[in-house]
Amino acid sequence: MSDTSRLFDLTGRVACVTGASAGLGQQAASALADAGARVVAVARREEALQDWADRTGPPAAVVAADLSDRSALNDIAASVTAPFGPPDIIVHAAGVNTRQAADEVTPDGWDLTLNLNLAAPFFLTQAFVPAMKDKGWGRVVNFASLQTTRAFPGGLAYGASKAGIGQLTRAMAEAWSAFGININAIGPGFFPTELTGPVFADPERAARNAAQTCMGRNGTLDDIDGPLLFLCSEASAYVTGQVLMVDGGFTAK
Repeated sequence: MSDTSRLFDLTGRVACVTGASAGLGQQAASALADAGARVVAVARREEALQDWADRTGPPAAVVAADLSDRSALNDIAASVTAPFGPPDIIVHAAGVNTRQAADEVTPDGWDLTLNLNLAAPFFLTQAFVPAMKDKGWGRVVNFASLQTTRAFPGGLAYGASKAGIGQLTRAMAEAWSAFGININAIGPGFFPTELTGPVFADPERAARNAAQTCMGRNGTLDDIDGPLLFLCSEASAYVTGQVLMVDGGFTAK
């Protein structure tokens, strides 16, 4: 293996990926496993997680849990640690978008969105930081969004949570990167996932979104692999506190 290829090698690393039952979360879990990591996949749907683990093969483990329940996060962290030890890498892909118009946002919808999209990435990471400090190495990748910097209709709570992810990423980096823990975020554009199902169900809308990118297309799931491996590996040794937009140039245009 060449010196440069070793930069992306995750052999011996333990990774935790939330939201891994489908979409970009599952794609992230597979990419990390392919790079040599032992992956613990976390989501609510146990059957979908187990199907992924069966297809991936060992070493892969699953934890079925509701990350929006803040009172359960310490127990979830313990379950994640059980198969392979505390993770070196955490990818926070779990998320929800209630798509409630501003006049229709409910306290329950707000709490669900902020708990899952913003609180869970912080408190779950916080639970693993002591072990990362002991190793002097860690990688945390939060999931930002186009709505980290832009306002979309029906996205008030979601947009607030994803704007928060931008600042959370910077603040976590300030707090923990001196201990060898790099914290960054990926900001996906439009990818075909369950979360963006309503967008891709409308071909005209999907085409308009593609036309707004510099590349003239929406994302495919494997477009996330390279940026993710960069941020989860030695390749990003001097990169922290950044939001990397993986959007085909949507936010540049």
